[in-house]
Amino acid sequence: MDLWALEKALNAEGFDAVAGVDEAGRGPLAGPVVAAAVVLPNGIEANGVQDSKQVPPRRRERLFAWIQSHAVSVGVGIIDVDQIERVNILQAARRAMAQAVARLDPPPQFLLIDGKFGIDWDLPQRAVVKGDSRSISIAAASIVAKVTRDRMMLQFHDAFPQYGFDRHKGYPTRAHRAAIAQHGPCRIHRRTFKGVREFLPASMPDRITAHDR
Repeated sequence: MDLWALEKALNAEGFDAVAGVDEAGRGPLAGPVVAAAVVLPNGIEANGVQDSKQVPPRRRERLFAWIQSHAVSVGVGIIDVDQIERVNILQAARRAMAQAVARLDPPPQFLLIDGKFGIDWDLPQRAVVKGDSRSISIAAASIVAKVTRDRMMLQFHDAFPQYGFDRHKGYPTRAHRAAIAQHGPCRIHRRTFKGVREFLPASMPDRITAHDR
């Protein structure tokens, strides 16, 4: 598959600056949702950029550095746990994407957005299901979002080592679920998510346990 096909078609329509937009962190039980927007130079040799889920961690780090060095512009948006709880994870992801687009300098002319939904932004845009495997720009954004979020979760691991965030990055693995059951949720856990809310103190259903204090 030609990962440049969508971008080339839009270039032919007169859109020279096409941004790919993707997020990381909709599925975890803990941590923020992070989005990235990336505009690559048209036709640049992409150096192995592909869907972040298909790239091992060390190679993702190398590709992250390559994207930062070669992209026309890169923007990142981060929505923390408190905001996720207020608006729900889908809307939080869309807000993170809008933040990422807002931070592109120079700004793009068209947005290719991974998934089924567009974002609240006054630019022509297209939602692309499985876009990280169909668009080079979305694939680049997926790498930036994933690496940025993983680095944040490593920092959270230093603060809360009992949960193993360095291994699962907040996703609902068996080990992570067991740690929540043993220690209770911490301040970066998503308290409305199944797998977390069951372990909140009955007298304080909307608050975290004492492990943060």
